Amino acid sequence: MTYGEKVLDHYENPRNVGKMDADSEDVGTGMVGAPACGDVMRLQIKVGEDGVIEDAKFKTYGCGSAIASSSLLTEWVKGRTLDDAEGIKNTEIAEELALPPVKIHCSVLAEDAIKAAVKDYRDKHLDAIEDNASAVAN
Repeated sequence: MTYGEKVLDHYENPRNVGKMDADSEDVGTGMVGAPACGDVMRLQIKVGEDGVIEDAKFKTYGCGSAIASSSLLTEWVKGRTLDDAEGIKNTEIAEELALPPVKIHCSVLAEDAIKAAVKDYRDKHLDAIEDNASAVAN
């Protein structure tokens, strides 16, 4: 199997590897896995008060295509709104990286990870809104 230049670049020089404080109110964390191959991806986003993603970090245990998909995704989501980031499709990632058909599941993992991270962030803020409403009612 031959990998394209972009996959190799992101694999050999991954961007934004790391971890954020998962308990922080401004951080959303998505942890997803692919049973087919055993890959696991953690993606974290830091969201500003304006609802724009300021930073993104990832840690992926998996093949080069999974790491490259994660790395590319962290670059793409910075500066985007939550809705915009959540709209990123695996097909866009696969096309940008020229992933071979047998590695498309790696781009699906990345799409699932951003959706999970956005959901985690929104769930934290929904809880905060409900807590405030409860406090005001009492």
